[in-house]
Amino acid sequence: MATTRQELINEITLSLGGGMIDVELDPEHYNLAINLALQKYRQRAENAVEESFLILQLQVDQNEYILPNEITEVRDIYTRTSSVTGMAGNEIEPFEAAYLNLYFLNTARSGGMANFDFLAQSRETLSRLFGAEIQYTWNPVTKKLLLHRRIKSETEVILHIFNIRPENELLQDPYSGIWLKEWSVAEAKMMLGEARSKFATIASPQGGTQLNGDALKQDAMASKEKLEQELTLYIDGSSAYSFVIG
Repeated sequence: MATTRQELINEITLSLGGGMIDVELDPEHYNLAINLALQKYRQRAENAVEESFLILQLQVDQNEYILPNEITEVRDIYTRTSSVTGMAGNEIEPFEAAYLNLYFLNTARSGGMANFDFLAQSRETLSRLFGAEIQYTWNPVTKKLLLHRRIKSETEVILHIFNIRPENELLQDPYSGIWLKEWSVAEAKMMLGEARSKFATIASPQGGTQLNGDALKQDAMASKEKLEQELTLYIDGSSAYSFVIG
């Protein structure tokens, strides 16, 4: 069974007229075109990343950790305990408390939601005061996570992260897949046009054959401009940035 990348290579070949004419591109050129399309999309599109959580095992007196290359951003670090009461595990689960408070204890009384909000604010304040929040520095280039705290015992934390979506998932996505295919075709046209423009004509007994290198390059540039505009308009399925005024 052909892989998703191989299927895309076959589509690019057919888009360039493969099967009817001789396309002078090697497999390395097709792979390069797809890689350039993926690089461009991951650089510009919000749809190229996904939000997830990762469990990290902290070691005693170790502050630096190298995370996988797929991770692009570390948004926050959550500890499993509040470090306030010293109990093993969280002393209260906020969602269970809300359910109990709203639907059992205070079904006929007002103030249930207010009590839960007070409890949530209290937990947030205690977390800041007693070290439940871990300050850190994240380097997106070296993938190094530096914790600004001495780790005195082995413990697990949960990282709130953003990571790049796998290649197969992007190629199969009904929105990003179409964009990546069109950009890959444009890259292949550019490489083919560069090769053909070095020799404007090929001598033959009938007087020579005119090559279409310049036309291919112009077509490729026009396609790239259109695809760049699609990223600006979020046609690829990305979410627009929102602004809050006031």
